[in-house]
Amino acid sequence: MGIGASAGGLEALNQFLAQTPADTGMAWIVVQHLDPTKKALLPELLQRVTAMPVQEAAHGMVIKANHLYVIRPDTELTVVNGVLKLALPSEPRGMRLPVNVLFSSLATSFGERAISVVLSGMGSDGTLGTQAIKAVGGLSLVQQPDSALFDSMPNSVINAGFADIIATPAELPGRILAVIAHKPEVQQLPQDNAELADTPSDALQQVVVQLQRHTRHDFSAYKSSTLLRRIERRMAIHAIESLPDYAAFLPDNPQEIDLLFKELLIGVTSFFREPAVWQHLSEVVLPELLQHHMDSKTIRAWSVGCSTGEEACSLAITFCEVLERHSEFEGFSLQIFASDLSLDAITSARRGQYPLSIAEHVSAERLQQFFIRHDNCYQIKQAVRDMILYAQHDVILDAPFTRLDFIVCRNLLIYFDTALQRRLLPLFHYSLREKGILLLGSSAVVAGLLPCRCGT
Repeated sequence: MGIGASAGGLEALNQFLAQTPADTGMAWIVVQHLDPTKKALLPELLQRVTAMPVQEAAHGMVIKANHLYVIRPDTELTVVNGVLKLALPSEPRGMRLPVNVLFSSLATSFGERAISVVLSGMGSDGTLGTQAIKAVGGLSLVQQPDSALFDSMPNSVINAGFADIIATPAELPGRILAVIAHKPEVQQLPQDNAELADTPSDALQQVVVQLQRHTRHDFSAYKSSTLLRRIERRMAIHAIESLPDYAAFLPDNPQEIDLLFKELLIGVTSFFREPAVWQHLSEVVLPELLQHHMDSKTIRAWSVGCSTGEEACSLAITFCEVLERHSEFEGFSLQIFASDLSLDAITSARRGQYPLSIAEHVSAERLQQFFIRHDNCYQIKQAVRDMILYAQHDVILDAPFTRLDFIVCRNLLIYFDTALQRRLLPLFHYSLREKGILLLGSSAVVAGLLPCRCGT
């Protein structure tokens, strides 16, 4: 779990740790903006208020449960495979955002198990990192602004809409542990969506109906295990013990329906996910596809469930690299239609800004060629963005894109039941031109369909 703080953070940290048991089974990592010209006393100061061992982070240190790790001055701290990594800051003092750096690495390493806490501080450090944690389904907590000596950092996260829980520093540990320990009474619910359709009075069905009334989007064909997992998280945040109670809570709290809707749309994505797939696309599939279109010199593609745009950008970058290696394809153009049900995801994708932690998945050469490095993010270059048209789109309800040569749908079908998967595959077939390519995720094997490549 990551804790970020700046000005006024020591007092908040003392209050937080004074209420944190020493045997939670969790590791706690603190990043505070520190003056590199002064001796670091933070570990000693925090050791006074906690029985947990407090250590200054060292490069290569293995994270242990029930330990607290504190950033070293004039460094950036990340977590990779359960190990602390230290690096020299890439930006001059005053422009560094070490909280974003830590949180983004936690999102990458721990996914929906990642937890972030933003305490007192000036500026907005922590906001983009919290967004990364929210994007993978993690939990974000923020100090109540009126309890902070400096409320800019907490307010930045709250105003961006990324805060799950807002409380005083003394209350935050209890809220975290309550969410972790919370076990809603949902075991009795049916686990098969066909059964859900026959039980309209079921509490889960009531939640699905209220979602559809409020958002127009129908989640009845989503896998019930997926629905329950996301609903349970919202129940834990509100300390609601049973699904019927949560269903009864929704009609009087429409803002909660909006939050649940956003929760259900969270998708895990990254640049060049499963590198071997992208290598095969680059070396074999795309050159063959381009060869079939020597007359038109135009390729149309659809990234279905594009989330925040990493998959669409990966396709555009791979296309550019193919053109660089094959002079015979000079003059080809690529138009990518990238769609997602989540307006928040589409808005983020259109900005084309990604946390610095993408360097774990994107090579230095690609970062240099296709991105612009800013203080706290990488911006995809305009030439790549111009290939992609982002649109909010419901693949179940809205008309599909057509006359396509390539469809990428790698992180969507896994959330749907078999009946809906079987409905969508003929739709994709209809959308593709002759010799078109369908790329699915490695987990999306449907009724004998090969997961990687399918011609029409």
